Amino acid sequence: MNEPPRLQIESGKIVLSGAWTLAAMLPELTALRTQLAECRAGATAWDLSRLSRIDSAAAVLLWRTWGGTWPAHLDVAPLHREVLSRVAELPDEIPAAAVQRFQLVEYFGRLTLRALANLQGMVALFGQLILDLSYLARHPSDLPRKELFANIYKAGAQALPVTALVGFLIGITISYLSALQLKGFGADIFIVNILGISIIRELGPVLVAVLVAGRSGSAMTAQIGVMRVTEEIDALSTIGVSRSIRVVLPKIVGLTIAMPLVVLWTSAVALLGGMVAAMLQLDLSLIYFIENLPRAVPVSNLYIGLGKGFVFGFVIALVACHFGLKVKPNTESLSANTTRAVVTAITSVILVDAIFAIFTRHIGVPGL
Repeated sequence: MNEPPRLQIESGKIVLSGAWTLAAMLPELTALRTQLAECRAGATAWDLSRLSRIDSAAAVLLWRTWGGTWPAHLDVAPLHREVLSRVAELPDEIPAAAVQRFQLVEYFGRLTLRALANLQGMVALFGQLILDLSYLARHPSDLPRKELFANIYKAGAQALPVTALVGFLIGITISYLSALQLKGFGADIFIVNILGISIIRELGPVLVAVLVAGRSGSAMTAQIGVMRVTEEIDALSTIGVSRSIRVVLPKIVGLTIAMPLVVLWTSAVALLGGMVAAMLQLDLSLIYFIENLPRAVPVSNLYIGLGKGFVFGFVIALVACHFGLKVKPNTESLSANTTRAVVTAITSVILVDAIFAIFTRHIGVPGL
């Protein structure tokens, strides 16, 4: 058992004995502080040779009692002196952390490097997908049919209600605003051209892509991320199951297949909303709208819209799976990568749509 800390005055010296540790001092801490405060004035000789133990807490207490300077006469064991010396070397005040100035070049450099790292990861994931598809072509029995159909159902069938609602409202809005302008110029019949081309070619695919990126894309990232946190991905590798075939491939292929169908469905509902608004605003009958739609909008616009849906679905799923696999085993990384996946997917969709617009600018546009 360690002796309790004691302080006494012998022959003009302040003698400390026992174990001066935090655990031993706590029961008598108030009394020890009072005694040390009384000894502070005029005390020049200190005898610490009888100490059995001393820790940093006691060393800090003594150093503050000495006023931050060594006593004129100090008798202490070499080991205990080292503890006191470490406390003496500490600064009186901890310097504030240096404020880093914002560097625009450094900021954009980090963004560029991060983007290149993500691009490299997506290219590697795409290459692995090609290898998996070639393997499944040789071994069709290993195709994860249940996972594939489950992803088609989740990303496709379950997305129909929300995409139909948003598409119908968007169709009504565009038709209503366009009708106000066309009415003033007596060009009511051109509402068919505006609605057909804008919805089938552009708004339908992009609108669905944004909705799917926020709905299905985030769900894919979160699901894979939770599997990373719970070490299910590592368990699959341990038992010899390919994580890319069982986890990644069904999600990418499923969303790629389902996306064009959802685009077709949303565009049809949006056109229906536009027809209803045109009928109420411009007195155009539904029969007139349906009969003139094929003449006003070439069928190539439909192919472009479906092609965009196919590419958008692949891009969203690829981005979602990439960020899902980057999740570290903690909840903060899960939430951060889910947010990055949604933002990156929407940004990628807009970039791909711009590329489509450049390469298809002479296709499906009447008069060109």
